[in-house]
Amino acid sequence: MCLGFEKVGKAYRRRHLKSFLLHDLWPGRSLEQDGEDVFWALRDVSFQIQEGETVAILGANGSGKSTTLSLAAGASQPSEGRVSVRGRVAPVLALGVGFEPDMTAPENAYINASLLGVGREEAASRIDEILSFADLKDFVNVPVRNYSTGMVARLGFGVAMHVDADVLLVDEVLAVGDGAFQQKCLSRLRELQLSGKTLLFVTHDMAMAEKVCDRCIWIRAGRLEADGPLGEVMPEYQAFLDSTD
Repeated sequence: MCLGFEKVGKAYRRRHLKSFLLHDLWPGRSLEQDGEDVFWALRDVSFQIQEGETVAILGANGSGKSTTLSLAAGASQPSEGRVSVRGRVAPVLALGVGFEPDMTAPENAYINASLLGVGREEAASRIDEILSFADLKDFVNVPVRNYSTGMVARLGFGVAMHVDADVLLVDEVLAVGDGAFQQKCLSRLRELQLSGKTLLFVTHDMAMAEKVCDRCIWIRAGRLEADGPLGEVMPEYQAFLDSTD
């Protein structure tokens, strides 16, 4: 197993409802004590992803898809249950988040690769490859604050694609950038698939899921609705979408 969720729940307190009450500041107060002031983004979600699998996470807006990736990335911790991850994880959850705007692309690429667990020398050796992939070699001395949204997205994706991660987590980022860059990303993803990497996608793009994935996990209102081969889960999800139009 490369990634596993065991009865995972993620809860948030609706602090804005009682922002000045003492119990909101009381560190020992339990979720059960807060009752209706707690919103469960995920509840009782269990699945296992094996090494080398490519899995799409499907669901409507607010269903808990991005929360699932955030937990898998270690960016947040579950309120209940257990998340297990084996190997180096490269999250592509929000391209450009964590970049220092006054630094250049090489500086940001180096720092972000280091944060993803790449050693100093290894990170430095991959800068040219990252910049070439992101088509940014002509902008190496330009601060990232002067980049367009697409340029920042390409830099973030380039870093994630070149850190030799065991698990790649992707959240709706293939929709960013022009057609040529999307094709470059798809080609790179196929290379990673062939090398045995594990890929987990959040996407609303059915055609993209069909191109890349062989398994689907459908999350509905924070709970696991279906988990199985793409050919089985995708029609169920599409029927659900059609019924809500």
